[in-house]
Amino acid sequence: MQNPAARPRDTIAAIATAPGRGGIGVVRVSGSALLPFARALCGREPAPRVATFARFRDADGGAIDEGLVLYFPAPGSFTGEDVIELQGHGGPVVMQMLLARCVELGARLAEPGEFTKRAFLNGKLDLAQAEGVADLIEASTTAAARSALRSLSGAFSSEVTRIRDALIDLRMLVEATLDFPEEELDFLERADAFGRLAAVRRSLESLLDRARQGALLRSGLNVVLVGPPNVGKSSLLNRLAGEERAIVTDIAGTTRDALRETIQIEGIPLHIIDTAGLRETSDEVERIGIARTWREIERADVIVRLQDAGAAADSADTAAIDAALPGQVERIVVRNKIDLLGQAPGRIEADGMVTLQLSARTGDGIDLLRAELLRVAGWHAHGEDLVLARERHLAALRGALEHLAQAAQRVHALELFAEELRLAQDRVSEITGEFTADDLLGVIFSRFCIGK
Repeated sequence: MQNPAARPRDTIAAIATAPGRGGIGVVRVSGSALLPFARALCGREPAPRVATFARFRDADGGAIDEGLVLYFPAPGSFTGEDVIELQGHGGPVVMQMLLARCVELGARLAEPGEFTKRAFLNGKLDLAQAEGVADLIEASTTAAARSALRSLSGAFSSEVTRIRDALIDLRMLVEATLDFPEEELDFLERADAFGRLAAVRRSLESLLDRARQGALLRSGLNVVLVGPPNVGKSSLLNRLAGEERAIVTDIAGTTRDALRETIQIEGIPLHIIDTAGLRETSDEVERIGIARTWREIERADVIVRLQDAGAAADSADTAAIDAALPGQVERIVVRNKIDLLGQAPGRIEADGMVTLQLSARTGDGIDLLRAELLRVAGWHAHGEDLVLARERHLAALRGALEHLAQAAQRVHALELFAEELRLAQDRVSEITGEFTADDLLGVIFSRFCIGK
């Protein structure tokens, strides 16, 4: 954690509520010795942690707005510094006037995420908890919000800390053994060092598995619907969304641009992207739409390739599309319009490719597609113990596991064994921010919203 002498002490201010008009708007201020600041702005010194009615005044004493002022003295505040929150009417002009008055009084405009960054630097939150703040704000599903709240409350950090402490204990045991080389292996076996190593690996593997699932809750999957014109891509989007989001006609080439809709299945956000039908065309607008389709395909996590159930499975159009699709992206083949043929929904797997038979118009077989998307995502049910992990968390956990695997292979070279344990501990500690480069902190907090 940063040295207290190096902590920022200048005063920062920002509008903490979302842009636009609302019944209430909040301006947040953080710094040191803010009571004179509050007196100049409100004409009085507010009592700590008491909502106090006040008129917010400009430099000449004229009223800007009226509302509530709350004062949280250090260190018992979100940032660990003195914090003032001004709750006024939520008009953008009023909020800007109030923010400008704070700047006149010596505050500067806060950078994105700077309030939360100060909370981290002042020891109020660890880095995983700080990221939980942003994840809770950005959560797109109920399950994601619950998992983000677990991270914010410290559940994820507690698990990481337990694993780190187990690694420290194991390191102490191994490094103490280095002083007695003639008894190395016997001593470690009596102390069950290798059993402890296996237990730490199991804990890490379990946490990584739940973190992977949590990462799905956070970012979801980009699912791109592709195929020739008139195979039912827009109908399938509407069926999955549960409403008429895309125009559906019998005219080929109706969809000219990518249409996005986010749905959720078991809490996982799925970003469904309906695209222009793939075919040769002389229509310039349609050609632009098809070019955009290929750009969406490049960013896809899953491709759902549709075909008309009544058309030949190995038609020239289908073969051309399959040949052009990227091979490394997960793919599901959907034979649509089975209702026109009197066929039943079903799932067929052959040569590693899954084909689903369904009807986007009637909804028969849609549950098969939902289940297949979950399977492709690698989702399996957990309780309430998922953590809303980020890619850096996954990388740290994978890196720690790799070092423990190396340690298991070096039990007869204790110096190397101990070094691998140290490296594993460092990777785990990156998650909570005990060992984090300043440039990484800048990247992390720059992605937060202003005022948080």
